[in-house]
Amino acid sequence: MPRKARIDAPGALHHVIIRGIEGRKIFRSDDDRMNFVDRLSELIPKTKTDCFAWSLLDNHAHFLFRTGSVPVAVLMSRLLTGYAGWFNRRYRRHGQLFQNRYKSILCQEDPYLKELVRYIHLNPLRARLVKTLEELDAYPWCGHGVLMSESTCAWQNVEYVYGLFSDYKAEARERYRRFVEQGVIEGRRPDLVGGGLLRSSGGWTGLEGLRKAGIRVKGDERILGDSDFVENVLKRAMEALEEKYELKARGYDFNWVVSRVAELLGMSTDQVTAIGKSPGTVKARALLCYWAHRKLGMTATEIAARLGIGQPAASRLSRRGEEIEKELGLHLIE
Repeated sequence: MPRKARIDAPGALHHVIIRGIEGRKIFRSDDDRMNFVDRLSELIPKTKTDCFAWSLLDNHAHFLFRTGSVPVAVLMSRLLTGYAGWFNRRYRRHGQLFQNRYKSILCQEDPYLKELVRYIHLNPLRARLVKTLEELDAYPWCGHGVLMSESTCAWQNVEYVYGLFSDYKAEARERYRRFVEQGVIEGRRPDLVGGGLLRSSGGWTGLEGLRKAGIRVKGDERILGDSDFVENVLKRAMEALEEKYELKARGYDFNWVVSRVAELLGMSTDQVTAIGKSPGTVKARALLCYWAHRKLGMTATEIAARLGIGQPAASRLSRRGEEIEKELGLHLIE
C-alpha cells in the first residue's frame, strides 16, 4: 500500500519520532548527542520552528514542534541528513542510519500540547535511562531538565510551556513538575502514539463509549485530535492536493511558471533561469523555486536538475521565494 503523504501547514503542531534502523543505536555517546543538539540549535531558529519538548534516547528520539515558515519536512531532512553523514564518518560505517521515514503526527493543540510535553519528557524514565524523577530533573538530553533548571536553551520554547501552567515562572515550574509526576503513575499512553481512531477518541475506552452511543468518528494515523479536527485537516490537505492537480491539468508546468515569473518581474525567461548572482536573477529564481515546489509539487531535486544547481541551493531559494512572494504581494494565479 502506498505511503500517505505527510500533512503540514504553517503553525501546525507535530509529534515527531525518529528511530534507528533495525532498532540500532543512533546515539552511541554523549558526543553524538551533543552534535545532534548543536544541529537543532542552528536549524530551529533558522526555520522559525517552535520546539516545546524533546528527548534523546539510545535508538530513538521524540520532538514536539510547531511549524514556522519552513515545513517540518525541510527541517527534518536537513537535520537527519547532516547528522547521519557525520555519524557514518565518525564510526566508519555506511548505509542507512534511520528507520524508513521519521514518524510525524499532526496534533490538535488545545487538548494535547500539555499531554505530549509530559509524554515526551517522561521517555528517558520509561526507557530506564534514569531511575527516578529526580534523576530525570538533571538528565541533560531531554527538555524536562531545561524546564526544571535555570539554564537557558535558546531553541526550546520554555516560556510557552510555562505559560500553560502559570504566569509566574516559579509557580509554573512547580505545577509542571507535579503534572509530570502524575504522568509517571499513568504509565504508557498508546492513545498518544497509536492508530487513527484510537488516538482521535482518547483511547480504547473513549472509542468503545462512542461506538455504544452510536457516534461515528473520523480517524487518521497521521493526526491526533478529535473527529472535527481530523476532518478539517484532511479537507485542507485535499484542497492543497487538488490545487496541484488542477494546475497540472490546465497545463501549468515548470516552463509556464518560468514565463509567469518573467512577466511579473519584467524579465526575459532566459534571465529567470540564468546561472548568476545578480539580485534580479536570484530573486526570480527564488520565486520560481518556491512556486514550482509549493504549487506544482515538484521536489527540490527535480527543480535543481532543471536549473543546473544543487539540491541544497534549490531548497534555500524556495525558502527565500516564499518571503519574496509576501514582500511583493505576488500571486502565481490572478
